Amino acid sequence: MKKSSKPKNVKIPSSKHFKIEEFHCNDGTPVPEEFYENVQELMDNLEIIREHFGYPIKINSGYRTPEYNNKIGGATKSQHLTASAADIRMNVTPSKVQEGIKQLMEEGKIKKGGLGIYANFTHYDIGKHRTW
Repeated sequence: MKKSSKPKNVKIPSSKHFKIEEFHCNDGTPVPEEFYENVQELMDNLEIIREHFGYPIKINSGYRTPEYNNKIGGATKSQHLTASAADIRMNVTPSKVQEGIKQLMEEGKIKKGGLGIYANFTHYDIGKHRTW
């Protein structure tokens, strides 16, 4: 029996409030298909964060190519390299966003991943649990 040469159906990540384009690298590179599952999981968690606050989330940085990550001084093992992280801003102070994400993690409502605390934005990722 001959195998079908049809391309596999690749489900493009999406959610109620997020589109894949928001997670493309800031150098214009689209998120590679191999990382679509990561983006979908990240979107699903961000939807819960958005619902918790009741405000839209702006994605400052999602996926990063290794070259772009290096250019901006990102961590060598950054979760952005696998489209598993987003640097976000909301119409709420970053400290309030960070408090809310910690609460959602502790309550088990979102994945207990990485939480980066910065003055002007918040980093959230679906990797192993850690804060900085």
